[in-house]
Amino acid sequence: MTIKISIDCMGGDHGPAVTVPAAISFANHEPDSELILVGLQDVILAELKKHKAENHPRLSIHHASEVITMDDSLEVALRRKKDSSMRVAITLVKEGRTQACVSAGNTGALMAVSRYVLKTIPGVDRPAICTLIPNQRDAPTFMLDLGANVDCEPQHLHQFAVMGSALVAATEGRSKPTIGLLNVGEEDIKGNDLVKRTAELLRADHAKGILNFYGNVEGNDIFEGTTDIVVCDGFVGNVTLKASEGLGRFFKATLTTEFKSSLWNMLGALIARRALRSVSQRLNPSRYNGASLLGLRGLVFKSHGSADAYGYEWAIKRAFDAANHDLLSRISATIAELMPHPEIPVSGTETAINE
Repeated sequence: MTIKISIDCMGGDHGPAVTVPAAISFANHEPDSELILVGLQDVILAELKKHKAENHPRLSIHHASEVITMDDSLEVALRRKKDSSMRVAITLVKEGRTQACVSAGNTGALMAVSRYVLKTIPGVDRPAICTLIPNQRDAPTFMLDLGANVDCEPQHLHQFAVMGSALVAATEGRSKPTIGLLNVGEEDIKGNDLVKRTAELLRADHAKGILNFYGNVEGNDIFEGTTDIVVCDGFVGNVTLKASEGLGRFFKATLTTEFKSSLWNMLGALIARRALRSVSQRLNPSRYNGASLLGLRGLVFKSHGSADAYGYEWAIKRAFDAANHDLLSRISATIAELMPHPEIPVSGTETAINE
């Protein structure tokens, strides 16, 4: 079966210089894919010609006359730029012409436009951003929410757990992935009211055999791989993610500086080059690029805005795998099973954090 994916070629820090080569590479490696490149036609065509791929049988161009920049407000993205590459790429999903969309554009705009165009799955109050974080077991920890919802109620975190479980089950082949609730301690008595009330909901599902709730986890458990999934509100999740990215860059810069500081250190680096290459590969953030916007009536994946072509190709792969495993239907079915009569959404402030 051919999986069709719409690519917002104009989004991100680098635009077509990254998105088009990534699309070409993915199409060359995945014969069951067909990619629609959305954006300024002349710019995309020029990039395709540069890579001698203007006649690629599984790549096509869909013109969009506007571009949402990283600095555009939500009002501009939603109301003024209705023919943006981002919106058109998402609309292709809504119309059923593609099964997923990938964009490296403004995170807040992507969430807002996606929710406006696609709407949410019945039973889901708020979509969530889920991404992969490397751990000591050389397998990813799935973490959500990472910034779409700063103020949450227990039912929101409960829904995040359900959607995360469906995602991991579909893409990783784990029928009952373990779920951890991020807290300041493992004990049930610790944490704020939000965490305690959410834990009650998850324990009830665990007792019914619906979800595999491990219990409370702490920050170090994310990188130890204690659970397959870590659930938290968007404020905590975004701070954790950005701190982790900053630590990774700090570690790499410090290691490079020290190895260059003397001839002995340079010799040591030469001797350890294989191990260093292996470490670099395991911790390479590009391998974990591609965050899912879960809870929408369509598949949308967010690439990091500064990703290179290798990283963006990983985001396309995440979208392809999700569509290939029918993730949308699985999430919808799981939500319907757990919450056949959803409550009226609780009002609250939803803040999408832009990169």
